[in-house]
Amino acid sequence: MAAADFLVVISDVLLRWLIMYFPVSFLDITYVCSLVTVLIPATTMNSVWLTVAFTFDRFVAICCQKFKSRYCTEKTAAIIIGTVSVMSYLESMPWFFKFESKYIFNNLPWFCITKPVYYTSIYWTLFGVFHRLLSPTLPCIFILLLNTLTIRYVFVVSKARKRLQKDSDREKTSDPEMDKRRKSIILLFAISGSFIILWSPYMACFLYQRIALLHGYSPLSRTAGTIAYLLQLLSTCTNTCIYTVIQRQFREQLKTVMKLPFTRMLRSIKQ
Repeated sequence: MAAADFLVVISDVLLRWLIMYFPVSFLDITYVCSLVTVLIPATTMNSVWLTVAFTFDRFVAICCQKFKSRYCTEKTAAIIIGTVSVMSYLESMPWFFKFESKYIFNNLPWFCITKPVYYTSIYWTLFGVFHRLLSPTLPCIFILLLNTLTIRYVFVVSKARKRLQKDSDREKTSDPEMDKRRKSIILLFAISGSFIILWSPYMACFLYQRIALLHGYSPLSRTAGTIAYLLQLLSTCTNTCIYTVIQRQFREQLKTVMKLPFTRMLRSIKQ
């Protein structure tokens, strides 16, 4: 997930703005800027669907104890990561054919301009709808559904555990298992909430632009579109931070990495 989010930063932030602010570079070659246009949605979709896959993994680990031993393995994780990554890039390949060159210089096509057929072809329209359905409409639905089922399961198990404790006259003692499940609920609410909140402005702007084109409404302001776009980019890293920072093993390894230079320095001094 961290690697996928880092690729989003490279493609959707660095390369996009390099093309805009440093004109007439190798990035303006038609083949190169078309490839960048493929990488931008591909990396974003890969990041989004890896979040969905990880959410499903947590759902299985918490709610499906019998299936957990078979599914929650390193081999399954590698297969899921590879499949999601490959499918994300294959799905975005048609964007490469969206552009044509503005002019040819020394037998090399330069700059990317949208083909006129893109605005009139029913196939491009259907592909655009399909692409928006895959990112982020279906991921939002899956994340909400899985988190709802997980939270429901945790609440049911917690109530049963409280009844058992009450019957055993131990209701006043602390329960580490219930505290752990309570933290899991907070984590799931944070994940689903951040994902939906940060993607909602982007989807609202996209829908308004489509409706405005059909009915001749005034276009959306550039400021609103920019803010929605920035929030959408922010969503690619929030889930990774939430998932990793709250993990005890990750915090311990992070502390080890931060202490490593000082530890080696003290070791050298002692030697």
